[in-house]
Amino acid sequence: QVQLGESGGGLVQAGGSLRLSCAASGRMVSTANMGWFRQAPGKERDFVAAIRWNGNTLYANSVKGRFTISRDNAENTVYLQMNYLKPEDTAIYYCAAGQVVATLSNLHEYDYWGQGTQVTVSS
Repeated sequence: QVQLGESGGGLVQAGGSLRLSCAASGRMVSTANMGWFRQAPGKERDFVAAIRWNGNTLYANSVKGRFTISRDNAENTVYLQMNYLKPEDTAIYYCAAGQVVATLSNLHEYDYWGQGTQVTVSS
């Protein structure tokens, strides 16, 4: 059973930065497609960023240029560096993993999910 655990969330002022981490069990990070999604209260879960097993990345337009996804295979960890945070970035951020993901932004194609970490950006 694959387990994903997010950390690094918190409260930050607008314009600040946070780095989220997603630790995966086994060797999932090096062989799977890894994604970050977020869900604000009363809204659907939206795509944020993803990284394929071969290193290719994809970002939502709303975070492009501000967020960076990266992967440390030795540590079995995926990171999401978030800079220039805005109040509209406030949400619970979820890490996801999938072996076969044709469309990185499609949450239904991911097999495993973490419990989420809260990110709150104050204005």
